[in-house]
Amino acid sequence: MTIPILYSLLSVLLALLLRPSSGDTLPQDIFILAGQSNMAGRGGVENDKWNGFVPPQCRPNPSILRLSAQLTWSEAAEPLHADIDVDRVCGVGPGMSFANAIKSKDPRLGVVGLVPCAVGGTKIAQWARGTPLYNQMVSRATAAVKTSARCKTIQNLTRGSTWESDTVVQAEAEAYRTNMEKLIGDIRTDLNSPSLLIIQVALASGEGKFVDTVRSAQLGITLPNVKCVDAKGLDLKTDHLHLTTTSQVRLGSMLADAFLASQ
Repeated sequence: MTIPILYSLLSVLLALLLRPSSGDTLPQDIFILAGQSNMAGRGGVENDKWNGFVPPQCRPNPSILRLSAQLTWSEAAEPLHADIDVDRVCGVGPGMSFANAIKSKDPRLGVVGLVPCAVGGTKIAQWARGTPLYNQMVSRATAAVKTSARCKTIQNLTRGSTWESDTVVQAEAEAYRTNMEKLIGDIRTDLNSPSLLIIQVALASGEGKFVDTVRSAQLGITLPNVKCVDAKGLDLKTDHLHLTTTSQVRLGSMLADAFLASQ
């Protein structure tokens, strides 16, 4: 069994791609979305309210499903993380744009399943092996894999593999590369996929003054099957931390291109 991963900007996008052995109503391609607030989706959220606007690139598609907090499959729709990142208001993230893009660019893909796992305001240390967030991510991935004969994983650090909170304290920023490489190794081990694909999104912003330190760490990772999409230059909201809805759509498309190029 193989599993690729993809890290995105300001949160992490873990995408687990599954190929079920039978049945055309279960996902054939499953992606686990993990990380922080941008992966969880803050597009269209202002003053703790989501405006409800869904761009065309993020609209529901009967062949794109999501795994709920109760581990049931249903048609995916924004906000994908509403029952996962429960202490915050969720809006548009890159997940639906990503799924729609890979479907439109590769007609061979079957039913796509999205597995939301991202939680805003978390540091990479909170995703270390044995922590509640890590355990939940692996548990949800395992539940999804049980419907599959073959799988791949993608992690999008949207902050896709990225935690913007790690840009505040110098010691944490300097430890980022070590922590990320260990996280990648642990995920690959626990999902029994030593060549798991990781697509990392280099930070576009952060809460502190060590953004460049973390970016350098991300761009410096040279582990096999670890890719990087650079989110620098994408428009941010007025908080200078979260991506706008338009930027989330663009990031999803960039991640789709990176994933398809790796196949």
